[in-house]
This record gives sequence, structure tokens and C-alpha cells, in this order.
Amino acid sequence: MYAVIKTGGKQHKVVVGEKLKVELIAAELGSKVTLSEVLMVANGENVVIGSPVVAGATVEATVIAQGRHKKVRIFKMQRRKHYQRRMGHRQYYTELQIDTINN
Repeated sequence: MYAVIKTGGKQHKVVVGEKLKVELIAAELGSKVTLSEVLMVANGENVVIGSPVVAGATVEATVIAQGRHKKVRIFKMQRRKHYQRRMGHRQYYTELQIDTINN
């Protein structure tokens, strides 16, 4: 059984027991989070697709970590103009452990 959820503007395919890094969610470590934007639920041959979400379907997860990804280097340059700019960015994330898929 798996589901496709939407969180942080991105879609993720999740399975029970899986660990997943998503955009930052304001929640404490060890707390339970309910993700209600479920776009699809599949259980073997039985597939339910929402329009846009599946009514009554939720995914419950536990917050196991909060942190920042590795640095992404940004380099801008305009040739022959003596312009170079270096920047870096580290995106915050929340790591979730998927507990149950309810439909």
C-alpha cells in the first residue's frame, strides 16, 4: 500500500515505515503530524485517485529530525564585464517517519 501526498509544494510517494525529508514543518521532535493533502491511495489493484485530493484520506507521520540540507553553491558570471557573484544556500527540512495511511 502506498500514497502520493503533497507537502511543501512538492509531491511525494510514501509507504508505511519509510523515512522522508520534506520542507520545514513547524512541529516538535517526536510529535505526530497528519498530512491531509493525499492525491492518490493505492492498495494492490485498488487505486483511488482524488480530484484534487482523496476525500477523507490522511497520512500520519512522526517527526524524527529537523535540520538543514547540504549547501547549494550559486555562481553568477557575466563574461567580459568583470562580474562574478558567489552565494550559497542551505534549505531547512523536516524528516518524517510514515506511520499509517488511512483512506
